[in-house]
Amino acid sequence: MSGTNGTTDEGHGGTADERPVDALVRMSNLVTPMALRVAATLRLVDHLRAGTTSADALAEATGADPDALSRLMRHLAAAGVLEETRPGHYGPTRVGELLADGHPARQRSWLDLDQAVGRADLTFLHLLEAVRTGRPQYEGHYGKPFWTDLSDDDALGASFDALMTTREDAAFAAPVAAYDWSRARQVLDVGGAPGGLLTAILRAAPEAHGTLLDLPGAAGRARERIAEAGLGDRVDVVAGDFFDELPVSADVVLLSFVLLNWSDPEALRILARCRAALRPGGRIVLLERAEAPAGGTRTSDLYFSVLDMRMLVFLGGRVRTDDEWYRLADAAGLDVVSKTGPLVSPNVPLDSCLWELAPR
Repeated sequence: MSGTNGTTDEGHGGTADERPVDALVRMSNLVTPMALRVAATLRLVDHLRAGTTSADALAEATGADPDALSRLMRHLAAAGVLEETRPGHYGPTRVGELLADGHPARQRSWLDLDQAVGRADLTFLHLLEAVRTGRPQYEGHYGKPFWTDLSDDDALGASFDALMTTREDAAFAAPVAAYDWSRARQVLDVGGAPGGLLTAILRAAPEAHGTLLDLPGAAGRARERIAEAGLGDRVDVVAGDFFDELPVSADVVLLSFVLLNWSDPEALRILARCRAALRPGGRIVLLERAEAPAGGTRTSDLYFSVLDMRMLVFLGGRVRTDDEWYRLADAAGLDVVSKTGPLVSPNVPLDSCLWELAPR
């Protein structure tokens, strides 16, 4: 899963003189996280910004119960997301503005319970089972694995693609600049939908041809997007499963934010397929989240750990540290030729690293 959202101030710790019990209540309550998701799903901030500021009017606009919505807004005001501008009327605070649909951070879409990630977050109801067993909980909650669900449900998959393409020009500029893609004549992007990174690579390497492999629903949406970008003649989009034999051999096999979705045994199976698809002298290139820096800020640790916990609960995957990447490459019979990063992308909360791997 490519990409991760920011967070509110909740859970960052309070002031130095905050009582421990108050800090624990603030961090442990489930009310505020769910209230934020309901506000995002109902698009409350967009209605507030349009001038609908009372609970009664908002209830009519959103199809909600007036009393229940009034109580929700009172809690959001207590949490610092809304403020009561006059009796019975509300507006967004600076934090609340992040829930506007047009805000570049796209927090409303991350939290919307009808969209891919907000919907998946509900599987945290089963965190205890995930911790006890180490197994993902999405399939048990929704009846099918996360990626299959997104492939089968076009609206759900499209909502995920929209999140993954947020600020993608900024997110992909550094990795494209960090590697000499001109050495490759064939780039195979494994699990590469919606196609933004492969598109950026081919623009930087005009002699190269690309193949993108992903599940059928994601592949169909990527094919349309790549055609709209004017690169349909240089990219073959193939519907398939990267646990099976890959469709072409390539100079570079690219895995962009793919392996974090999988456990080590599954990641090794994917790497084995990628290795088998390499042409002589070829390389596997990984773009993955950078580890939280030693001695770094609590915020950097938080972004790393939030994404890691989502991988555990949604997919059974993990966000790996540098040491874990070296061990995984070694187990796959691959040498780390180079590691570039952390690559800092403007306004993207978690940095990435580019790993170049070669068969031993």
